[in-house]
Amino acid sequence: MFDIGVLKLVIIGGIALVVIGPERLPTVARTVGTLLGRAQRYMADVKAEVSRSMDIEELKKMKDAVQDAARDVEQSIKAGASEFDKQWSDATSDTPAIGLATDDPVSYPEYRHPGKKWRLKQGATPQWYKARTGVRTRALSGAARVARYRPHTFN
Repeated sequence: MFDIGVLKLVIIGGIALVVIGPERLPTVARTVGTLLGRAQRYMADVKAEVSRSMDIEELKKMKDAVQDAARDVEQSIKAGASEFDKQWSDATSDTPAIGLATDDPVSYPEYRHPGKKWRLKQGATPQWYKARTGVRTRALSGAARVARYRPHTFN
């Protein structure tokens, strides 16, 4: 930013020592440092705000592009669906129902219980997953549970 070398800083410090005096120089230096810090923070805030506003503008442009693409897809799907409905109605209206009589009752297959194999499913779960999720893999008796969770007293 500024091209200030060590020699120039020494010269500026010497002039400041002569002009301001040795008694007030530390307070003036502290004040100048505080003001420079505030200026740097203000510049950083301004840069962050500008970059945030640029990001927001980019996101708005991206949102508009995605909405346009979604609208195009929706229109193409609607066009394809209407064409499909037309073809379906043409295909179903021309062919008579084959082998279906209106007075025959519709028969459904009899209900069969799925026969879930709970133990087989439990055995299929890997041990590392059970340990990570906290699934108990062994049953504890009441006495073992009391012994395990009883607070220990150290004498």
